[in-house]
Amino acid sequence: MSDWRVPGFTSTGSKRPDALFGPDAGPEVPARLSRAAGCRVWDADGREYLDYVMALGAVALGYGHAAVNQAAEQAIADGVVGPLPPVAEEELAEALAARIPWLERVRFFKTGAEAVAAAVRLARVATGRDHVLGCGYHGWLDWCQGGVEGIPAGVRALFAELPFNDIAAAREMIRERGRHLSAVVLEPVVVAEPTREWLDALRAETQKVGAVLIFDEIKTAFRLAIGGAAERYGVRPDLAVLGKALANGFPLAVVGGRADLMAGATRTWMSSTLATEGVALAAARATLDAFEREAVCDHLHRVGTRLLHGLHRLQRKHPGTVAGVAGLAEMCFLHYATEDLSRAVAVHTEVCFLSLYKGQPLFGEIDLELRASASFRTTSTTSTSARSCRSTTGPPRTAP
Repeated sequence: MSDWRVPGFTSTGSKRPDALFGPDAGPEVPARLSRAAGCRVWDADGREYLDYVMALGAVALGYGHAAVNQAAEQAIADGVVGPLPPVAEEELAEALAARIPWLERVRFFKTGAEAVAAAVRLARVATGRDHVLGCGYHGWLDWCQGGVEGIPAGVRALFAELPFNDIAAAREMIRERGRHLSAVVLEPVVVAEPTREWLDALRAETQKVGAVLIFDEIKTAFRLAIGGAAERYGVRPDLAVLGKALANGFPLAVVGGRADLMAGATRTWMSSTLATEGVALAAARATLDAFEREAVCDHLHRVGTRLLHGLHRLQRKHPGTVAGVAGLAEMCFLHYATEDLSRAVAVHTEVCFLSLYKGQPLFGEIDLELRASASFRTTSTTSTSARSCRSTTGPPRTAP
């Protein structure tokens, strides 16, 4: 597959054929998208697929949701962007704060990586400290990329990985850095649910040393709950970052939280021309309205629970093919017994993101896929929710 004009094949690394299908992906796999609607996508050859990747979790209402598209089209007709801050920015900020009250103040960005980096900047402004602990994937920017080329050694030295769900390690690492620690940044859900004890420990330990607790809710907001893991588990971060499904596929992210911390935005410089373009802001407002009107998170949990139970049944039915089931209802996946079996299934990813779209099937097709993969017959016309554990949010930090 040619990457002549776009090095690495695509500008979104997690959509590379080797990221989706493994390093030996051949020309038979779907490589480029031509269109998407509801819960289905079509590749460049016109082949139709059922999609459980849902744009790496960026779409929870289904592709081309009518109300979201209508709001975006109106924003396009209104000129998209202008020389003044748009009314839509203030309106969306108010709507988010009304629904997620711990977002006392907010700033908007175009990508999750930007927004998390902004949260870290705000923590450093507030504390006057440099060091950061992180758990999960927080984007490609320098501050959290310790294992890739091109990162200055001095920047790498300021960041360390915090083990997921490990209370003892969290206490030790936070206390060890003490007065040098500006923030602890975590994805509350990585490949499993967090324990309440771990979240409580992070909350208590960061308060003791005066560090800022940041929840990276890029994947979990507008999925586990509108307010993400903070809402589901009842642990309030100092700052939170939302993205992906926030605007149902339109590019928008937000950092928000305590008013005193967010006031630091006026003491540093965080700005981009298109942070306030009107199309994504309008799409996000329409997405929020749809989530509340249609109780989307309840739907995702309900059908996700059915899917998760179905995956467990498939694991029991095909123990030679499926080694295990992991994740939670809204974000679940299969572990395959071998990489060869994993690649024999049509599409691979770490997490299955369900959508509101009513035409999305659950696990009948997966059973057919597993039967096909068990005999090493691949299918090129149906993607399923039976997938291997591969990252949907970025490469491992040791990746080139």
